[in-house]
Amino acid sequence: MDPFLSLLHSFSSSLADKELSSMKFLCQEKIGKRKLESVQSGVELFTILLEQQDITRDNVAFLEEMLRDIKREDLLSKLKQFVGEGEVKASADQPDPHEKRLQRVAMEVICDNVSRNWRMLMRKLEFCDVKMDRIVDANPRDQREQLFQSLREWQRWRGREAKVADLIAALRGCSMNLVADIVEQELSLLDNGPR
Repeated sequence: MDPFLSLLHSFSSSLADKELSSMKFLCQEKIGKRKLESVQSGVELFTILLEQQDITRDNVAFLEEMLRDIKREDLLSKLKQFVGEGEVKASADQPDPHEKRLQRVAMEVICDNVSRNWRMLMRKLEFCDVKMDRIVDANPRDQREQLFQSLREWQRWRGREAKVADLIAALRGCSMNLVADIVEQELSLLDNGPR
């Protein structure tokens, strides 16, 4: 069983009706009114937020904010403990900090310079269409965000195996040589600049 889902389920079980109402109120900008009206439990609310990727295993900032706003410090503390333990366990699978910095720069350049053909790039990186569709549904009018979230998901999926070299190779494989050149240029500036 997924420990993160178990944690959310336990949160849902401990929410009073008034707290659930407050959380629904805080979600108005993220979830449509009709969808929110049908939510009857924390599990239903968390399911929508997970589907829209407003909360993920790696990004619990919005959930933290909601728990803080409804004054549930006990749940906030459990969440922080979970994240802390998760980071310790996951650190072995994460790229080293220098590689992460390079990836962040590369991803920014790619998002600034790749638009219409971003799906072709993601397929070249062997990223799944179903995940891309889910990301598009969560960000229907923001192509840059669709690409950025897809790259972040690719990065999480690949873990330590995610390399900037793969991004550059995929760009070149899609005949996006100019973007690949810009990425390489930015990375060389980063490597030669102050640390």
